[in-house]
Amino acid sequence: MLCAERIQRVMMAVVLMLAFYLISISNAFGMAILAFVIVMILVWAVTDFCPSIYVLKKIIGSCQDKK
Repeated sequence: MLCAERIQRVMMAVVLMLAFYLISISNAFGMAILAFVIVMILVWAVTDFCPSIYVLKKIIGSCQDKK
């Protein structure tokens, strides 16, 4: 069942795969993507607020709502 939290984890995995691929071909944009993901995870850890989950909950709904 698709819900905001699961979709966000899949999206994060895809973005990290893209970043690692770009880094492996010596593209500096990969480092920028990786830095952005790290900053967003730190924001999520410190504030307990994840912007992507917030937006996805508005569009799709939360996993807790679908149980």
